[in-house]
Amino acid sequence: MDATADALRRGRRLEVATLAWNVAGLGVLGVAAVRAGSVALGGFGLDSLIEIGASTVVLWELADAHEQRRRRALRLIGWAFVALAAYLAVQSSVLLAAGDQPAPSYLGIGWTAVTALVMFSLARGKAVAGRALDNPVLLTEGRVTTVDGILATAVLAGLALNAGLGWWWADPAAAYVLVFYGAREARATLSS
Repeated sequence: MDATADALRRGRRLEVATLAWNVAGLGVLGVAAVRAGSVALGGFGLDSLIEIGASTVVLWELADAHEQRRRRALRLIGWAFVALAAYLAVQSSVLLAAGDQPAPSYLGIGWTAVTALVMFSLARGKAVAGRALDNPVLLTEGRVTTVDGILATAVLAGLALNAGLGWWWADPAAAYVLVFYGAREARATLSS
């Protein structure tokens, strides 16, 4: 079996798995965010939406990889991160200033804990496939998936601190972690 064809199939399967996980996550995170009034869960849901878009872009790019398509794919991913960072910066600041206190979300805690494990595993597989294909779009999206795992961990910490210690401000503070990583990934992706 051709190693390139095998890496291409593996990359596509990883993207489809990421896509499926994030589609399910939109529903779970939407319910959890509304029930708890959590900006961090809402922001993580938006990040899932961006990850859906990124996975779709990568699948599109892998169908016919050429330089112009790669540049366009990277720009789409980068601008999605700009939008996420801007939204969360404003939303988190408003909630902190207003003192809106989210309720504990055990559904959110469970989902973000499992999501962190899933995303780190998918990211590792994408890095292997991306290197085998020498594909910068798959490698970049693998980094996006790593960031998704980091963000899940940060949101989990904020949710756990809110639920366990009553630190309501940890929820919007966790959203600032998403702002930081979103802005960093947008800059890295758009400058490549």
